[in-house]
Amino acid sequence: MIGTGLLKALQKEGYTISILSRKRIKINDVQVFLWDVYRQKIDARCLDGVDTIVHLAGENIGKGKWTKERKQLLIDSRVLSTSLLYKTMKENPNQVKDFISASAVGYYGDCGDEILTEENENGYGFLAECCEKWEHAVDKGRELNLRVVKVRTGFVLKAGEGALAAMDKPIKFFAGAPLGSGQQWVPWIHFKDLIRIYLLAITNTQMEGAYNACAPYPVTNKTLTNSIAKALNRPVWPFNVPEGLLTTLLGEMSSVALMSTNTSAQKLLDSGFTFNFTQLDIALKDIYHPVHEDTA
Repeated sequence: MIGTGLLKALQKEGYTISILSRKRIKINDVQVFLWDVYRQKIDARCLDGVDTIVHLAGENIGKGKWTKERKQLLIDSRVLSTSLLYKTMKENPNQVKDFISASAVGYYGDCGDEILTEENENGYGFLAECCEKWEHAVDKGRELNLRVVKVRTGFVLKAGEGALAAMDKPIKFFAGAPLGSGQQWVPWIHFKDLIRIYLLAITNTQMEGAYNACAPYPVTNKTLTNSIAKALNRPVWPFNVPEGLLTTLLGEMSSVALMSTNTSAQKLLDSGFTFNFTQLDIALKDIYHPVHEDTA
């Protein structure tokens, strides 16, 4: 989702782009190179002429229950892919200066109402463990004298894709209800703003380290549910989905929906970024009732 949007945005800006893929694909005006993360194989020519690497690879967190094997795959897809890129850079001449990697607000774990800045310590639970190992692997880029930026992403709002598609589906079918207590904080961001954050991270060489990629005003799960329902002109049930039921249905993965992460966007604002979407209702209106076709 993010890679496709970022690719289009970079093409508009006139960048020369190469991508890594697990299978042969064809994209206009884009060089495609093959890699196999689990076998640690890569076409080293992918580094030719490259100044900046944007690393978005990783198995889908929300796809399938978190079995022991699945959890290891979620970690390996992020850590091993990062390690393979750095290994390739060490072994081959290149001009890479900047390494920009996705991460997630799951880094902080479940923190209730505490306001979370990038200085907060790593939290507890599988998501926090996964993000910690992911970011630790990314930080090794500093040993190669790279500028490293980690984009800790929250709940991305994009029509028909990702977390929003999963959340608005029951609402569309008149089965919407807050999850758990409904009081857990959800750090959201409009997809267009997220793409703009990556563009800024590429061009602003003063940016370094972790950044919370979330709008300045997080909302509770209950507020998010009600706002989506309002945008879709649908009702919301007058009761919440019990935490126990979510755990029964989703297992440990229910923590994604029940985790409370009250993030601060101040560091991103201090870097010079200006959000186009700071109010949830306006963001959802743009997604569900756009004035013009979304080309992001």
